[in-house]
Amino acid sequence: MNKKLKLWELNRISETEFKLQEKFPIIVILNDIRSLTNVGSFFRTCDAFNIEKIYLCGITATPPHREIQKTALGATETVEWEHRESIVDLVKELKENHVQICSIEQTEETTLLQEVSKFDKRRFALVFGNEVNGVDQEVIDLSDHIIEIPQFGTKHSLNVSVCAGIVIWEFVKSSVMGDHTIA
Repeated sequence: MNKKLKLWELNRISETEFKLQEKFPIIVILNDIRSLTNVGSFFRTCDAFNIEKIYLCGITATPPHREIQKTALGATETVEWEHRESIVDLVKELKENHVQICSIEQTEETTLLQEVSKFDKRRFALVFGNEVNGVDQEVIDLSDHIIEIPQFGTKHSLNVSVCAGIVIWEFVKSSVMGDHTIA
């Protein structure tokens, strides 16, 4: 029999240990995310995958907020975050610091998600766009890569927080297999 583990049996690290451990070289940028529960889901996903930092840009809400906490479940206390009014200024700053900008969007020319393992192993910033309008065109124009998740159904998009889980895992998996293995 394969017994399901209780929360206390999972041997999770403490908040202090989490903050001190080396992070994957992944930054997440939220481009005008409207839904507070989506913002909370991003925090929880970024905690689970040990990412470097979240930037909340434009109209994206910031902690503390009850609706964010509903889905973040305390991850706003563990994941480093910062609010920036201008996503374009942030992207330019990150590019100057040799961070590869990857917008998650559907455009005329994209890289399919499963191909990211072929990218040079550097720091990445993953840009996730507004639930209706997606990533701003000006940010797409500044991006080093446009990443698309292959989809096979009748819908042409995923919920942005679901999309984040898929994309962040693929980048973490690529980091684990590459030069940035985290012990």
